[in-house]
Amino acid sequence: MLEIQSLTKYYRNVPVVNKVSFTVAPGDVTGYLGPNGSGKSTTVKMITGLLEPTTGCVLFEGKDIRADLPAFRRRLGYVPEEPHLYSYLTGLEYLQLIGRLRMIPPARLDAKANDLLALFSLHSWRHAPIASYSKGMKQRVLIAAALLHDPDLLILDEPLSGFDIGSSQLFRCLLKELATAGKMILFISHVLETVEKICEKVVIIYRGEIRAADSVEHLKSLMQSPSLEDIFSQLSERQDFEKSAKEIVGVMKA
Repeated sequence: MLEIQSLTKYYRNVPVVNKVSFTVAPGDVTGYLGPNGSGKSTTVKMITGLLEPTTGCVLFEGKDIRADLPAFRRRLGYVPEEPHLYSYLTGLEYLQLIGRLRMIPPARLDAKANDLLALFSLHSWRHAPIASYSKGMKQRVLIAAALLHDPDLLILDEPLSGFDIGSSQLFRCLLKELATAGKMILFISHVLETVEKICEKVVIIYRGEIRAADSVEHLKSLMQSPSLEDIFSQLSERQDFEKSAKEIVGVMKA
């Protein structure tokens, strides 16, 4: 189990993440939601060990990840929000590089890399440089790289960026299969409709603090709301978007 315990991060004495706590159990697909600037990315950086928390801790299977970060990262598959890829490498070369860093035996690595590229509809592009890939293709390479070593925990930060309808459908089916296989999955997104389709449980963060952590269905019942979008609106700062839109058009015409 992944346990986030009172995770807090201060920048210049201002808490950007404040006492955040939640869990992700094996077989769970947990959505982590919040508007831009709410503290999602800072939380993810602390969970992955890229950023030191001011206070609080991250436990994986009952142990603080900072006691042995390399061991934790061997169990982790991470898709970052920004696709930082070596654009001069081909898709196959990139997966081979990641596989070697993960200490996967060469014969098994080549087979897995080619199979994953084929299943993500990238096999015909395997010898083309990543610089020539579309945004959606780059995302599929990142996801393949995160799955290559069969991790127990997956942290997916806005993984559907640039996806077409077919890729999105494949991804939703893939998450269900991974959950059935007992993987722990933390899915970070601001696209509420997608999260509602993919996740059974959601954690909503707003201005660095947790506003809700529950199953989607229970939240709907509790707040008497038909959709996750309505729930999110109730838990975050309300804004009259129609009024704002009219004012923007008014400024344009001035």
